[in-house]
Amino acid sequence: MDALPKSRLLRFVERALVLALRAVKRFSTRYSRKRFTLRQHVVLLCLKVKKTTTYRDLVDELIEMPRIRDALDLDSIPAPSTLCKAFDRLEMAVWRVLLNVSLADLPLNGVTGIDASGFERAHASTHYAKRTNLTIQQLKTTLLVDTATNAVLDIHVTTTRKHDTQIGPQVVKRNAESIAVLTADKGYGDQKLRRLARDHDIRPLIKHREFAPLHKAWNTRLDSDLYHQRNMNETVNAAIKQKFGAFVRSRLWWKQFRELVIKCVVHNLERGLAIASEEGECT
Repeated sequence: MDALPKSRLLRFVERALVLALRAVKRFSTRYSRKRFTLRQHVVLLCLKVKKTTTYRDLVDELIEMPRIRDALDLDSIPAPSTLCKAFDRLEMAVWRVLLNVSLADLPLNGVTGIDASGFERAHASTHYAKRTNLTIQQLKTTLLVDTATNAVLDIHVTTTRKHDTQIGPQVVKRNAESIAVLTADKGYGDQKLRRLARDHDIRPLIKHREFAPLHKAWNTRLDSDLYHQRNMNETVNAAIKQKFGAFVRSRLWWKQFRELVIKCVVHNLERGLAIASEEGECT
């Protein structure tokens, strides 16, 4: 019988494992039982998001995935509670490192777009919502996207109604070295953000809010070819919601934030696989 070709799922797991080997140490502490590694946990958590499933269903499916278990060198299958505790243990800083490392092999061109979208948090704790007087039912999620690869460079999440002009500078400062051109809609049309971009040698292509004829004139002078690449933000937002769900499953806000970062990591992994496949077909 001929050997079966690698499935897309197996290639995803292998790529996620390479990412984890680069960014995560083997065990969380020297006192670990060493039954499962942090790297295995990272890949399984990414696999859970990719398949939009629960811990219990993922563990059940792993029983019928011998090639996936071999790729991860899993001698046994972790319990759902083990994966849940691993998700709690892996801090946001770790996932942000993984997000940065997921960009290492992608052909970024420095032309970026920034835009916000909402993710439903219907699973939020009623007690938490009541205690914090929470009325907003969505997480405001701002993505910085590379328009050449549709990869997510950075993510900002908030439970408040913070304005785009307050979020934009934070994202730009964190990623100034990766940005050559910044495209954004009128919501980010603030002079402070433009000055910040120029201070970091970034070309801002941000439409002005039209309060005077001069603002309309400035808008007509924008490089339309570059500016319209910001539409890739909407494409990425739609793709993430369609593939991995327009909601978060976690009940606590800090877990919800992590869950959204994992969605971006998984999205970047899939973009890397897609680009590698396209390059293979071209050659």
